[in-house]
Amino acid sequence: MPFRTRNRTRLAAATALAAATAALASLAAPTALAAPGGAPSTGTPHPYAARPAAPRIGTAFALPDSRAYPEGIAADARTGAVYVGSYTNGAVYRAIPGRDAAEVFLPAGTDGRHTANGLKVDRHGRLWVTDSTTGVAVYDVRTRDLLARFDLPADGTPRFVNDLALTPDGTAYLTDSMRGVLYRVSPADLAHARAHGGRAALTTRFDLSAQLPPQPAGTVTLNGIVADPAGRYLLAVDMTGGNLYRVDTATGAVRRVTLTGGDLTHADGLDLHHGVLRVAHNTTNTLTRWQLGHDGTTARLVRTVTDPSLQIPTTLVHTGHRTLVVRSQFDKGGPMGPGTPGPFTVAEVRHF
Repeated sequence: MPFRTRNRTRLAAATALAAATAALASLAAPTALAAPGGAPSTGTPHPYAARPAAPRIGTAFALPDSRAYPEGIAADARTGAVYVGSYTNGAVYRAIPGRDAAEVFLPAGTDGRHTANGLKVDRHGRLWVTDSTTGVAVYDVRTRDLLARFDLPADGTPRFVNDLALTPDGTAYLTDSMRGVLYRVSPADLAHARAHGGRAALTTRFDLSAQLPPQPAGTVTLNGIVADPAGRYLLAVDMTGGNLYRVDTATGAVRRVTLTGGDLTHADGLDLHHGVLRVAHNTTNTLTRWQLGHDGTTARLVRTVTDPSLQIPTTLVHTGHRTLVVRSQFDKGGPMGPGTPGPFTVAEVRHF
């Protein structure tokens, strides 16, 4: 994730992220497809065995900014529009169904935002956009008006607001990659903020730091997060420890999900769709698909796709019959190494 030196908090967060990425980046050799359980496909399948279609990776649409370095993505279920956020300048782009190029929806630096990490669109047509150093902003997708902002405390504590999930009642939960906590914004919080000047504090709801494996100070831990369809629990990934954690939204009880067939090291973005958890692993150019147990306490690896054309995937969203994957190119002149990026695009993966 890129950074701007003019913002000290952001510099510290990005420096820590680059260090964590470098420590994790034992890049895997590309393999087009792995068999269920994570093992490479070998041998001859039974002649009557059903063969899953091989994933196909193409391009869904292009982004307009030559220095976008995209990070987050969200699909609007009501309209089919897709929103993508830039980590370098906080811009948000919108892709309209049927078009092969996105447009600028919120220009760079809108409302003083430096980054656009996690994005979600709720059922009321509100776009939630996190800024790693300041908090989260909420917009009306029809008018583009800023509805409310929830700000991090200005107490000097290293923080990095990363991704967010929405539960069916409209509550937003956000990960902090530096502190190992989850913030919460309830519908009541949003209504109160809108009625009182549009700004409020972002407050901690759940603390997972005691459950995470010990790491050096400044290590990036919690990253992607999703909610189950009923809103009973959240799943948040520790990208450094490679673990997945289940958080009960009613009680706050935290437990580590039992993973079978692999782990979630380098895991960045998550998508949960009909009991299937899809994961983007950034530095290894990998996507994994997991089958969740009915209560979210277990997950079994069923497919792995590794391909350099994913270009450091940061997150993904499954919509319709395809999975849209953000190609960040963070290793091409971004926070992961020198170089010159190619055109920024969002990948389309079929049969995954």
